[in-house]
Amino acid sequence: MSWQRSVFRSDQRAVIIKSEESKSLPAEDSITYQNESTVTGGSLSDLKPDQRHGALRGAQLLAVALQAEGVDTLFGYPGGANLEIFDALPEFGIRCVRTEHEQGAVHAAQGFARATGKVGVCLATSGPGATNLVTGIADANSDSTSIVAITGNVPSSLLGKNAFQEVDIVSITKPITKRNYLVRRVSEIPDIVR
Repeated sequence: MSWQRSVFRSDQRAVIIKSEESKSLPAEDSITYQNESTVTGGSLSDLKPDQRHGALRGAQLLAVALQAEGVDTLFGYPGGANLEIFDALPEFGIRCVRTEHEQGAVHAAQGFARATGKVGVCLATSGPGATNLVTGIADANSDSTSIVAITGNVPSSLLGKNAFQEVDIVSITKPITKRNYLVRRVSEIPDIVR
């Protein structure tokens, strides 16, 4: 798998996911279907050509899950470990407000949540990008403001090996979040986002 996501949820509201028709990639997109994992854990290259149009990559699955939860706005700062997510958001009608720093993204998500009553969502890259969210996550937790912070991470094969920009953001944020997840398989994304 080329990427992992850590999702931190600081609200405890139960939300029912609605069935949404998934968007698909064109079948002629041969680059996308090289040896990347599918939701079932198999390789996309193992799919028959007529099945490929319905297969979703992890970033697309995340966007579908966010859309199903009513997310229409996300605040974030792009980096190497989350670019694929940024690319998928417009396809699913999610507007991304690019900030100049990850800390700005988490505080913007917090302000959005307070102003609209919706859950604020922010997105950052791995390592230092993820740690730049910590102050805003702690502030949202102490003020009982509902936010979801999503970060990129190193490839799963490099977890725990002190790889470039690897940080155990799950352990760092456990004391300041109500829910905290490390996504290890793409198939976990919908349940975690719920």
